Amino acid sequence: MQYDPLYYPSASRRMATFGKRGMVATSQPLAAQVGISILQQGGNAIDAAIATAAALTVVEPTSNGIGSDAFAIVWVDGKLHGLNASGPAPQAATIEAIKALGHDAIPDHGMLPVTVPGAPAAWAALSERFGKLSFAELLAPAIALAEEGFAVTPVIHQMWQEAYTTYSAYNESAFKPWFDTFAPKGCAPRPGELWSSPDHAKSLKTIANTKAEAFYKGELADAIDAFSREHGGLLRKEDLAVYQPEWVDPISVRYKGHDIWQIPPNGSGMIVLQALGILERLEECPGNTLETLHRRIEATKLAYMDGFKHITERADMVPSTEQMLDDGYLKARAEMIGEQAVDPVHGNPLQGGTVYLATADNDGNMVSFIQSNFKGFGSGMVVPGTGISLQNRGWSFSLDPEHANALAPGKRTYHTIIPGFITKDNQAVGPFGVMGGYMQPQGQLQVVTAMLADHLNPQAALDMPRWKWTKGTTIEVEADFPNHLALALAGRGHHIVKVADSISFGRGQIILRDPDSGVLHGGTEPRTDGAVLPL
Repeated sequence: MQYDPLYYPSASRRMATFGKRGMVATSQPLAAQVGISILQQGGNAIDAAIATAAALTVVEPTSNGIGSDAFAIVWVDGKLHGLNASGPAPQAATIEAIKALGHDAIPDHGMLPVTVPGAPAAWAALSERFGKLSFAELLAPAIALAEEGFAVTPVIHQMWQEAYTTYSAYNESAFKPWFDTFAPKGCAPRPGELWSSPDHAKSLKTIANTKAEAFYKGELADAIDAFSREHGGLLRKEDLAVYQPEWVDPISVRYKGHDIWQIPPNGSGMIVLQALGILERLEECPGNTLETLHRRIEATKLAYMDGFKHITERADMVPSTEQMLDDGYLKARAEMIGEQAVDPVHGNPLQGGTVYLATADNDGNMVSFIQSNFKGFGSGMVVPGTGISLQNRGWSFSLDPEHANALAPGKRTYHTIIPGFITKDNQAVGPFGVMGGYMQPQGQLQVVTAMLADHLNPQAALDMPRWKWTKGTTIEVEADFPNHLALALAGRGHHIVKVADSISFGRGQIILRDPDSGVLHGGTEPRTDGAVLPL
């Protein structure tokens, strides 16, 4: 039987998923199964999140890997904890050094945009503080998948093919290990094709046996250092050796009687909070779908402009996060939203390539976790013999010394990946996230408003046709976005562009807990190969 696994002429429908003793939601079914198996072995939601994250580096290498960054929001014993495991620029990474190499901007591929990867340290830190099972047990399923292989899923094939096309344009020897590792047959693996990575398995075993120490101070650090030196990179073993993820207090805004939580900057979750805060300060317009949609788009644009202007390492931010979320400032931004779409500008608050997963267990613990290589496979740099693909997060730095996000040694850049969490009356409602580069804050706003303002269940919220602001008054919408709304938005001054492929509109997961029954309600993204599995 022959068919195209990416062709679906009829709309399909997925029901919300319910569970009592636990749940795992993520973008690849085998990774979700890994998380559920950890819960069945007596692990908690944190253990399940770590195991799922490690498995995703194997089964979805198109979006993340061992060389990724990560963020997490964890609900344990009635309290939220945040973990920022984004890595800083190397000590040798200065604006002058990059310009001396002939660049007027940081390139998107190669070794120069590579910053210190934080994901392995995130796994170890979460396990050390909150885990029940041993660290080695948590990584064992990912190791087995890498050794034994798995059948490539359709959407992951699509992204793999895009990366193959992108990297084929480069002739530099630095890209050869990527092709040796991820395209050993001279092409991207097809849907259903078995793919394995013994080198990836070997690295995961080393990380498991040393609780990630080998990645930052041992043999894997040596291999990364040597490859970086060989191909003109600035990352050194000394940069890896001093790295530690940072425990942080999540920040929040109030929206529709709920508290919406994000990791503070350098993460871009501030954009979600600002947009929701702006919407909360506008009068209700019940029954007016067009006005509601117009406001959500305009609020997102205003928040994004502030984010692009001001978000960087928190200690370097002027204005502060408190000033950006100040009630008076958010009211002033809300007052800028009128009948017509505007080309947004940033305000002045001083005057007033990603995977996402969610887990929950029977004890009430819940985790919102995200890790990413940034642009597809990241930098295109794979350390030979390790299966480690390195992120290109440094691409977000500016070489303008006056810019808030200017490159500096040891500085963490503006970060697109953002785990979200909802509470109400100091009780956990649940984790949510939408992966996909600069779509992430926009996707989060759309699913949060769909659930809390439009009263949709988690699956229905993820199923809704999405829009995406790109620049000025331009809004891209999915092919199934209602035409009458597209026309009406155009009448408000929005430049509407319909896009056939939905892959750029984000891929989300949601788990919510009913406060009375404790029953878990889950949804998974229809735009990817995702699964939400109950226990």
